[in-house]
Amino acid sequence: MQPLSEAHQRYWQKNLRITGVLLAIWFFVTFVIGYFARDLSFNFFGWPFSFWVGAQGALVVYVLIIWYYARTMNRLDQEFGVAEEEE
Repeated sequence: MQPLSEAHQRYWQKNLRITGVLLAIWFFVTFVIGYFARDLSFNFFGWPFSFWVGAQGALVVYVLIIWYYARTMNRLDQEFGVAEEEE
């Protein structure tokens, strides 16, 4: 097996950094906010905040995470010359 080039190593370091940050955000939204949401007793758009976080807020954050990852990885692929060709 060949050792990775320096450019390849930088690509994977950036990829892993992006993935790690987004996984930390996912964990925070899923477990931390979800755990403490019941204690947050105020209304948000007419609904209790805990209900909104469980029903809508987390899903919005998940979609934003997917959008950001796809956009960022497309840019990273283009930067390192490994982007897929569009037909």
